Amino acid sequence: MNFENPILVTGGAGFIGSNFIHYILRLQPEARIVNLDRLSYSGSLENLKDLPDPSRHTFVHGDIGDETLVEDLLRRHHIETLVHFAAETHVDRSIASPEAFIEANVVGTFRLLEACRRTWLPLAPERVRFHHVSTDEVYGDIGPEEPASTERDPYRPNSPYAASKAGADHLVRAYARTYGLPVTISNCSNNYGPRQFPEKLVPLMILNALEGSPLPIYGDGRQIRDWVLVDDHSSALIRILERGRPGETYHVGGGNQATNIELVRLLCAILDGVRPDSVHAPHSRLITHVADRPGHDRRYAMDTTKIRSELGWQPAHGLEHGLRETVRWYLDHTDWLGAIRDRPAYREWLKQNYAARQDLR
Repeated sequence: MNFENPILVTGGAGFIGSNFIHYILRLQPEARIVNLDRLSYSGSLENLKDLPDPSRHTFVHGDIGDETLVEDLLRRHHIETLVHFAAETHVDRSIASPEAFIEANVVGTFRLLEACRRTWLPLAPERVRFHHVSTDEVYGDIGPEEPASTERDPYRPNSPYAASKAGADHLVRAYARTYGLPVTISNCSNNYGPRQFPEKLVPLMILNALEGSPLPIYGDGRQIRDWVLVDDHSSALIRILERGRPGETYHVGGGNQATNIELVRLLCAILDGVRPDSVHAPHSRLITHVADRPGHDRRYAMDTTKIRSELGWQPAHGLEHGLRETVRWYLDHTDWLGAIRDRPAYREWLKQNYAARQDLR
């Protein structure tokens, strides 16, 4: 990977994007980042505090759909590598408001690809790389005995979110095949770690447990997901940028399949250990089963043989160790939690999404 010129990161004020920026600035002393983010509800400048050498980070408040802005950034900063995180990502929100997901994930990716095509291809296409970050949800629900999804499996998205990411993946591949744009794609399993907006399972459970609020579990809680620590995801992305073959797709996963209820019980046990004097302990008594989300996929699992064998990558953290690190980060960053918790939009979303769900106890 060439660090002569800055890397353009889209969505770098969000959860995975901001952690990638922290990670690469920490481990690559020559790396410079241009960060384009429109600061939607889940993006926050709080996520960009305490960056390693912030002089190597340039924040730009803007939208990936603004092709003029993107082209200007590509030219002005001599960008040759783009890592595309920017997306709407929460399934429940996609069920409530699907149009926003089509606009951001499909149309936004299209406009970003157009800007890159016009800027890069007339110059030196052999030097550039467009990396698109996607999800395991594009493969849809797989049965408990079915083998894990491979990079060659057909897409079967079942939510508006998954369908919008599948559409973006198809566009990226089309621009590689039709126009010769050098691209790579990674499909990643569920991420967890620092700076995750607490609408997602892990931070929501931590925050609610600390407050003594109910821990809402959809349905029977036996939905199976693979979990990867966000720093392990970042290390995989760097390996793909350094060694990945243009035009290829790579699966990234933690090899940590667990049911949602198992994961929440493990989080409760960790919190019991680090906060034994809490008036809410044992925290597992806060678990509350609520009505399931519509069309909830039961299991995702991805085969990561390709990235392990071709690129020599594997995750460095097991699930329990990664969750302990994550819990410790949130406990040590109550200022971050407070800034998120006090947002009216966050409180309103919790009310909309959970208050009306029937308690199944």
